[in-house]
Amino acid sequence: MNKKTLVIGASLKPERYSNIAINKLKSNNHDVVAYGLKTGIIKDVNIDTDLIDYKDLDTVTLYLNPSRQEAYYNYIVGLNPKRVIFNPGTENPEFYQILKENNIAYEAACTLVLLSTNQY
Repeated sequence: MNKKTLVIGASLKPERYSNIAINKLKSNNHDVVAYGLKTGIIKDVNIDTDLIDYKDLDTVTLYLNPSRQEAYYNYIVGLNPKRVIFNPGTENPEFYQILKENNIAYEAACTLVLLSTNQY
């Protein structure tokens, strides 16, 4: 099943987990959109540097440390995804509470592991 995913914290550096996740999501036939600090393309996915009002998102997967996430709380909630994945190092109980109050599911998990174990 295709789960349209927004990767926040996308990096053009191939060794970064966000980059690896974009490649793996595409390899698993998911629609992927990405937001990062620098424009570029990863496996035909444009990295946007503007906060776009993406529609029909299933998942937002975070690659931003908790101190940088606060600036995106309202943006992510406004996108109304079905879930938000907090990858290792991004865990944020304050944001969990905000998501819970807005009926958005969240999980502290690794996107790469979820994809590798068919649990995505």
